[in-house]
Amino acid sequence: MSAEVVPASDQKAEDKTGAAARMGSDGIEAEKAGLRIAAHARREALSDDFRAQASKSIAFHFFDKVAFAPEDAIAGYWRIRNEADCQPILVKLMDSGQTVLLPVVTGANEPLELRVWAPDAPLYEAGFGTLAPADSAPRRAPDLILMPLLGFDATGTRLGYGGGYYDRTLASLTNKPMLIGLAFAAQRLEAIPREPHDVPLDAVITEQGVQFFEARA
Repeated sequence: MSAEVVPASDQKAEDKTGAAARMGSDGIEAEKAGLRIAAHARREALSDDFRAQASKSIAFHFFDKVAFAPEDAIAGYWRIRNEADCQPILVKLMDSGQTVLLPVVTGANEPLELRVWAPDAPLYEAGFGTLAPADSAPRRAPDLILMPLLGFDATGTRLGYGGGYYDRTLASLTNKPMLIGLAFAAQRLEAIPREPHDVPLDAVITEQGVQFFEARA
């Protein structure tokens, strides 16, 4: 069987297309990097007292507006970097008997491992300033994920830290959990470029209330 010979003109066209795609991707990443700096500065400018009170308001809005079933497993996170505090929500969920999950980073290019946080179970340092259940804790797929973020926009695009952990996690799941970002209103950005791997949020909760977005396809 003879090898296919690609005309030089076609090869040049393919090279140009590939280069344009790379330039487009590089441009988006550069734009996101700038947005991360701006969003982090906005969050950093908020006082500790404001963040604490706003996190309590976020918890109130969550229980007031978000519907979920008693059997649902809800994944949260351990607050770092002046993020909106998820703990008031998780503690109340655990007190009511809801299954709560916490994420664990197991490798630089791996999806997050979601472990059950049982009542009274000890938590251990898990890197990046987070705490997580022990290695022996059960794993479970989430029905709803509460996600930290640096920024969000009016279309539900989430701006994370750039590590891709949630992208890989969502791609690895066989189900499609509800995705809710927790943030302060100051973190809202005018527009965030969305790439093919970026899964939009179903809702975002700030101290001002809950904003639901169009259902994901």
